[in-house]
Amino acid sequence: MRTLAELVRAPAALTVLGDTVAGASAGKSMLRGRKLLLPLASASFYWAGMALNDWADRELDAVERPERPIPSGRISADQALATGGALTLAGLGLAALGGGKQALKVAVPLAGAVWAYDTVLKPTPAGPLGMAVCRALDVLLGAGGNTRAAAPAAAAIGVHTLGVTALSTGEVHGASPNTAKAALATSSAATALAVSGPANTGWHRLASLAAGSGYAGFVGRAQAAAVADPSAKVVRNATKTGIHGMVPLQAAIAVRGSIVGAALVATALPIARKLSKKVSPT
Repeated sequence: MRTLAELVRAPAALTVLGDTVAGASAGKSMLRGRKLLLPLASASFYWAGMALNDWADRELDAVERPERPIPSGRISADQALATGGALTLAGLGLAALGGGKQALKVAVPLAGAVWAYDTVLKPTPAGPLGMAVCRALDVLLGAGGNTRAAAPAAAAIGVHTLGVTALSTGEVHGASPNTAKAALATSSAATALAVSGPANTGWHRLASLAAGSGYAGFVGRAQAAAVADPSAKVVRNATKTGIHGMVPLQAAIAVRGSIVGAALVATALPIARKLSKKVSPT
C-alpha cells in the first residue's frame, strides 16, 4: 500500500477534488446526489496520470530518482501501467455514474488528455500546455454541461497549472529565472480569472477576493523565491506549493457561488500539506 501511495502520489489527489466543485459553482450546477461521484472521478484520473507518469519516466527515474517505486524494484513497469489503466477506467465509470452522458462528453477527452500528456507530450515543449488542458477539462467535468459559463474558471485552473508544470521541469537540475518569472505571471493571471465573473452577493465577492489574495500570497512567495534563486531545491518547494495552491484557487472560484462548498474545498489544504510530509506530491 505504501508503494501504491507513492506511485500515484495519493495525498496529492486532495488538491484535485475541488476542480469539479469550482466547475459546478461557475456552471451553476449543484453537486448533490450522484454528482458527488464527480470529484472521485477527478481523483481517479489524477492517480492514473501519476502512475502513467512513473511508467513513462521509468528509464529517466532510474538515473535521476532511483528511489521511486519502479526503479527501486518495489513495483514492476507492467504493474504500474496496469494501475494507470485500471484507474482510468474507474474514472470513466465514476463520471458516467455521477453525470451520465453529459459528464462522459468531458471525461473521455480528459482521459485521452491524461494519457497523451504522460506518454507523448510531457518531454516536449507542449508538455505544460498538455497538463493545463487536463486540469481545465477536469473543471469542466463539474459544470453540468454549462461549459461556457465555467470557461473562465477552467482557464484559471489551466493557467495556474501551465506555470506550475513549466517550473516543475527544473526540480532536478534547476530552472531558469525566466521560467520562474513566467510561472509567477501565470499565478497573477489565475488570480484575476478566479475572482472575476458573477457572484451571488457582495459577501460572496468579498470572500472570493479574500481567497484569491490568499492564493496569490501563498503561491506567489514561493515562485518569487524561485525567481531569485532558481536552484533545484527552491524550484521543488515552489512546485509543491503550486500543487497545494490549487486548493485556495479552487476556493476563490467556488465561493462566488457557495460559501459552504468553498469551505469544504479549503479543508483539503492542511490535510494535503500534512500528508505531503509522508508522500511527496511531486
